[in-house]
Amino acid sequence: MSGRLRMQKEEDGAAEQTPRQAPPLTKPAVPSYQPAGKEMENEISRDSELYSQSAVRRRSRKFRSRLAYCLCALSTVIAMVPLVLILFYVIYQGAGDLNLSFLTSLPKPVGESGGGMGNAIAGSLILIGIAAVIGVPLGVLAGTQLAEYRNPRLSCVVRLLSDILSGVPSIIVGIFVYTLLVLTFKQFSAIAGGVALGILMLPTVARTTEEMMRMVPDTLREASLALGIPRWRTITSVIIKTAGGGIMTGVMLATARIAGETAPLLFTALGSRTWPTGLDKPIASLPVQIYQFAISPFDEWHRQAWAGSLVLVLIVLFLSIGSKIFFGRKMKRAS
Repeated sequence: MSGRLRMQKEEDGAAEQTPRQAPPLTKPAVPSYQPAGKEMENEISRDSELYSQSAVRRRSRKFRSRLAYCLCALSTVIAMVPLVLILFYVIYQGAGDLNLSFLTSLPKPVGESGGGMGNAIAGSLILIGIAAVIGVPLGVLAGTQLAEYRNPRLSCVVRLLSDILSGVPSIIVGIFVYTLLVLTFKQFSAIAGGVALGILMLPTVARTTEEMMRMVPDTLREASLALGIPRWRTITSVIIKTAGGGIMTGVMLATARIAGETAPLLFTALGSRTWPTGLDKPIASLPVQIYQFAISPFDEWHRQAWAGSLVLVLIVLFLSIGSKIFFGRKMKRAS
């Protein structure tokens, strides 16, 4: 046993003294270089096809965009052509007879040259003022109720009535006011004419006010209410001031509509050939006097009708420009 153990130890020692041989080194398999084949060609062709398709789509989008822009510009020009033609034709026909005497004198009897429409100009301004006093506050309050308080039932009723009233012919409104005021007080008057025009203003002012106030960001309302400001003060001081430009635009649109109305004034204000003497009496107006002069067989009155038409257009134009300038300055001071 001792001899075997001695021989095994000697073998183990000899094995430890011999160094271990490392495994033979082998070259890693390097993939051989292969030139681009069909797969590379397919990828290149696919990329070029995608690029060409994107270029075609890009050119198509640009073409559609330019086409839409051209159509919009053409539509704008077509819409502006009638207005420009009417304006230039009225200026061409009425500028020759428009002078200071025409603006300050009364109409002359048939057969006499000269005269003017001073009484009709003053009467139209009075009627527009009465209509604005009636129609603008009521219209703004109705629009405020629709936009801010949003009572579903009441808002639905008010909006429906406003839409119906905007489509009612003006002569129907004139007959209604004639039955309500003229027959009751047995007299044509400026008040009756102003009430008829004020009713015609209501739907335009109300719906414009509603739309403009809805466009005011809710963050302004929330910021004002968070500071402890009452809701009514938030509406009057923040929302109406912010939407004031759009509201004034609606008021001017309503004024432009009623400034040329003739039918309701024939039933309410009737007309006069003298200066206005009171709100409870018949009063002259430009639309009625233009109508009477236009249907007459006298050339002198026809020329004065064109001059009166030009004055009516200028009144609406000056009111619009003046309100824009005035309100623009107030908005700058407020900001």
